Amino acid sequence: MRRRVPRPADILPLIGTPDRSKSRLQRRLERCASVWDVRELARKRVPKAVFDYTDGAAMSESSLDRSRDAYRRVEFTPRVMRDVAEVDMGIEVLGRPNALPFILAPTGFTRMMQSVGEPAVARVAAEAGIAYGLSTLGTTSIERLAQESPDTRRWFQLYVSRERERAEDLMRRAQASGFDALILTVDTAVGGIRRREVRNGLTIPPRLRLSTMAEMATHPRWWFDVLTTEPLTFASLDSTGGTVGDLLTRIFDPGITGADIAWIRSNWAGKVVVKGIQSVEDATACADLGVDAIVLSNHGGRQADMGNVPLEILPQVAVEVGDRTEVYIDGGIMSGTDIVAALAFGARGVLVGRAYLYGLMAGGEDGVRRVVDILAKEVRTTMQLIGAPTIEEVRSAAVRLR
Repeated sequence: MRRRVPRPADILPLIGTPDRSKSRLQRRLERCASVWDVRELARKRVPKAVFDYTDGAAMSESSLDRSRDAYRRVEFTPRVMRDVAEVDMGIEVLGRPNALPFILAPTGFTRMMQSVGEPAVARVAAEAGIAYGLSTLGTTSIERLAQESPDTRRWFQLYVSRERERAEDLMRRAQASGFDALILTVDTAVGGIRRREVRNGLTIPPRLRLSTMAEMATHPRWWFDVLTTEPLTFASLDSTGGTVGDLLTRIFDPGITGADIAWIRSNWAGKVVVKGIQSVEDATACADLGVDAIVLSNHGGRQADMGNVPLEILPQVAVEVGDRTEVYIDGGIMSGTDIVAALAFGARGVLVGRAYLYGLMAGGEDGVRRVVDILAKEVRTTMQLIGAPTIEEVRSAAVRLR
């Protein structure tokens, strides 16, 4: 073999040049191959207390760990020689089409991740043709979200305060602003003990301490963003102080029962979703009460430590009540394959929260968009590789938990 000295003309075409139409951050986001990669980028871009607020869970964090581990134990039996040239990822959600089999879930204190906050998430949801939920603990008001993202299908998540009049006012405002579903969260009788928040000294609103001041030097961009935009406050609450867990315990009503569904119905004309169901018995009780949908959820592991795993009870719940109420699931979702697995086990759809918050921390609206794109591509690819061109065929796919 004859060798020669390489010439510049041979080398230069092999050297890629960055796309100057995109920012450096956008190019970094494009190099993120998974939600886990976005998570790592988020870790580098925000203070530790902010990252831990999103990333952490209650006490030993076993509820979150085991939720994620359940998806690692999923085993498909792919079918081949199926026509998967065209894939339809759409589902029907509470009577309306949803272009992807997931929804962007309500999350609290969203502007702490990045000042663009809830409106940015809602805009990405509108682009993707999927629903988005605004939380009672959100940092954007009901009316402002409707104004800034009028094309988004909007749901409102309700925590019931001890002062019922406040909850009734929130429901009236959400109804008037075009929100078409109410998500009643029922797994917050008291706030969970989130040790990372205690150790980091994270309070609502965040307060400057010596350790906080030191972090300014390592995350100046985040601090500039916070200090040059409107103050971080809850848009629907006027009470702050302490950790989020402290706030939940102090403000929200621990006396919610099934009888309160009638009170909800008297104040809300749209669809009613009950989120935080963790047993077959409670799923049956909700179906008996006539709610439109339930969400199997352990609150992302942020409430009860050593709680059960939503994916593990999903098949039985789907069989028991799936013909009477729509069954959704959240918790532990970190990939599109996780979403397909949940659908195969009987979920109507999936709510995604933490994953898009990683995107928000990593790159604002572009980061959220990147996470949605990653999940959508992984859903599509997984469907093709297991031989299921539609969501209905995903639901009949052979799958088991090892």
